[in-house]
Amino acid sequence: MKKLMILGAGIYQVPLIQKAKEMGLYTIAVSIPGPYPGFACADEVCYLDTRNQEAVLTAAKEKQISGICTSGTDVAVRTIGFVCDALHLPGISREAAVTVTDKWYMKEAFAKGGVSTARFCKVSSLSEALLAASDIGYPICLKAVDKSGSRGIRKVCTPSEMETAWNLCMAVTDCDYLLVEEYLQAEEIGVDGFVQNHKLTLCIPHQKFVYRAGAVCIPGGHSFPYQGSSELLSNIRHQIELAIDAVGIDHCPFNADLFVRENRVWIIEIGGRSGATCIPELMSIHCGFDYYEKMILSALGESPSFDSPASNPCMAKLLFCEKGGLLSRIQPAPLKQLEAEGVQYHLDYSIGSHLPSVKNGTDRIGHVIAATDQESEIDRYLGLLKQSLILEP
Repeated sequence: MKKLMILGAGIYQVPLIQKAKEMGLYTIAVSIPGPYPGFACADEVCYLDTRNQEAVLTAAKEKQISGICTSGTDVAVRTIGFVCDALHLPGISREAAVTVTDKWYMKEAFAKGGVSTARFCKVSSLSEALLAASDIGYPICLKAVDKSGSRGIRKVCTPSEMETAWNLCMAVTDCDYLLVEEYLQAEEIGVDGFVQNHKLTLCIPHQKFVYRAGAVCIPGGHSFPYQGSSELLSNIRHQIELAIDAVGIDHCPFNADLFVRENRVWIIEIGGRSGATCIPELMSIHCGFDYYEKMILSALGESPSFDSPASNPCMAKLLFCEKGGLLSRIQPAPLKQLEAEGVQYHLDYSIGSHLPSVKNGTDRIGHVIAATDQESEIDRYLGLLKQSLILEP
């Protein structure tokens, strides 16, 4: 029996573990101890930090794994590249993994590869940030280079706002530098797909929903398909191909963030793993095949086929809690209504748990997924999920 090592045991890794088991694979979940739902799904658990490359490699050798992968998180990508290189497994390389998990390295690669992207500058002090912002022109985005889910990202409109933004971004990063980036007035979209044998084999743009938590914009969901002109869609594909070549990712899914305006395209970032926020589920509905299965086949070196994907409309949105609180009861009636309407839903917390107040994308408390092209419908479903939760005052 082939063994698949999956890094992470959280909400976004559970479907990957479950699909691997359905495919007859022996699953090994790797994560630090904690209340992670993936532990109950996997055949075996290794209680390790997924960022500890040497420890994960040692475990991978001992278990004689056939493949290694993750979904929905950047945290484990460098370790995947390290293990793939060391054990000659199919998947992202160590060099590419380092490039796509540091926004500075990534942007440098974009610049060298001729990728259309926002102007940027690496800064190591508040004074450097002020100089870079003055040169690029306000407003700018100040970014932690090693975080995702909108953590460590602040829009700065004037020099007087820079110090506060600097302190907030430096408080979350593990690096000693940040990125100052041009703020583009354009529509932000996402693109997910696959790279196999240095070729773009699947490229699916999608609309992004944004949840605003104070001054922070958080990824709140997605809508498929993305409606754009043939020229824009062609430009998106071309820039994705340039970005893939620039950062060197191969034998893996990818997730990218782009800005578009009219028919112009700017690549903001690209990652060597599937997107979060229900993207694999949406890709499965939209394309008409199981996206998790494709990810697993790729990790095992079996080059999945993407011939003639469908184009089914679908949407997903995350549920957040503005004030937080103790979850005292879950009402079954709204959930039964969701089930009756064929809506996929998930609640991340059980009765007695304290729900976090929303600050970034990791503070989600649930989601809904549906085959619909009407945002009003997905909002109604999200409202039903919210109605099921009773918090203590």
